[in-house]
Amino acid sequence: MKNNKVFSVSDINKYIKALIDMDYILNSVWVKGEISNFKRHTSGHLYFTLKDKNSAISCIMFRSSVYALNFEPKNGMNVIIQGAVSVYEKSGQYQIYVNKMEREGIGALYETFEKLKKDLEAEGLFQKEHKKPIPSFPKCIGIVTSPTGAAIRDIIQVSKRRNPNIDLVLFPTLVQGEEAPKSIAEAIYAMNEWGQADVLIVGRGGGSIEDLWAFNEEVVARAIYESKIPVISAVGHETDFTIADFVSDLRAPTPSAAAELAVPSRKEYLSKVSNTLKTLNQLIDRRISFYNDKLVGIQNHVVFKKPLEFIYRRMQELDYLEKNLHKQINHKITTYKTHLIHKIKTLETLSPLNTLTRGYSIVMDDSGQTIASIDEVKTNDHINIRMKDGEILAWVEKTRKEVEKNNA
Repeated sequence: MKNNKVFSVSDINKYIKALIDMDYILNSVWVKGEISNFKRHTSGHLYFTLKDKNSAISCIMFRSSVYALNFEPKNGMNVIIQGAVSVYEKSGQYQIYVNKMEREGIGALYETFEKLKKDLEAEGLFQKEHKKPIPSFPKCIGIVTSPTGAAIRDIIQVSKRRNPNIDLVLFPTLVQGEEAPKSIAEAIYAMNEWGQADVLIVGRGGGSIEDLWAFNEEVVARAIYESKIPVISAVGHETDFTIADFVSDLRAPTPSAAAELAVPSRKEYLSKVSNTLKTLNQLIDRRISFYNDKLVGIQNHVVFKKPLEFIYRRMQELDYLEKNLHKQINHKITTYKTHLIHKIKTLETLSPLNTLTRGYSIVMDDSGQTIASIDEVKTNDHINIRMKDGEILAWVEKTRKEVEKNNA
């Protein structure tokens, strides 16, 4: 040990850095891959991972080089970068210091994402008419997530703060890795079979696109779509979108926000109940006051103060109507009497009986019919001769017409 030279960590990192810096190939390399874990620092520098199917390498692009970009780098984007490989001595991490970046196309993961999204959308899994309403007053909330992640802690913390009386039931599941999609789907089906939860929160905390990929799998999307219980998706951060977000009944930007949406605030509803009760009491008081004033008005009405006055007034009106009625009747009688006398005089003037007073008479047969022509009688017929003061009963010995006929 005494004969061996002992190096510090800094010495080793400096040495490795020097070796890499002396390599002329690594001083300027072109590398293609897919962007992951992309972050834009407030300083303007870009930090990201460049990966392919088998490996990944950290990259940094300083602000001075970022200005030359003509596009916005994003997770899942395939790019070709030019830069130098070196070591960051402080952490001993080797990385590519990027000078140039060119866009090659959309990454494989994003291609898969967009294809599945397009297929499921065409099938109708994202349509609004399939969205179930989130209950306003759930008694039990089911949670499908990892039992050890930050998501479950955030959901529990927010839920208990908003309303500690609501039951929370966790169905632990994998949220990352190859087995995660099947695990999540089975958990959703199991919660539906249990059937005691009023709403489900399905999700996990933030991470890279690879970390969140389980929620982009078709098996999870179909489990959410087939769920009879309303599902709130809570995957990653506010800027993260997954297939689960599109197919769920409601998307929450974070697990904490999902708890805010699912759990009604006990304090807020108690305040609403209190305000509603106050408003109701005010309305009742107004109604009571209104009808009380109306009752007082009725009690003070002259009908109740002087009930006989109302009767007397009606009796007076009745007397007036009776008097007016008699007046109208007498007027009608006088009018009709005058009219009748006029008609009688007219009738007497036109009556054939009136001619009898002037010495004329009326000849009638036995039936009382007037004889107007000599042709209407014959010998031995009985006739009645009406005069002004009586009738003469006679019979026809012969008519002049018959005498003239015999003489001829």
